[in-house]
Amino acid sequence: MDNSAVIQNSKRQRTLIGKVVSNKMDKSVVVVVERRVKHNILGKIVTRSVKYKAHDIDNKYNEGDTVEIKECRPISRTKSWLVVRLIDAARVI
Repeated sequence: MDNSAVIQNSKRQRTLIGKVVSNKMDKSVVVVVERRVKHNILGKIVTRSVKYKAHDIDNKYNEGDTVEIKECRPISRTKSWLVVRLIDAARVI
């Protein structure tokens, strides 16, 4: 494995799609990303979820919105994701 392949992989930024569950912080949102995995012993499909704090520069995303987030440099102690775009807006009743 040559050295250039390692450098290219380290610069690749992950992107995830999730739902905004909290927008109470200033310029930040909490996005929950769910994935479905097969349980090793039971063989059953289980839903796993992880919460990420993401940077929302304009405070324009609301709870229930589906957004795309990408990994970036650490912005604060717990925040190292950036909201890229809105995929689906929450339905207001």
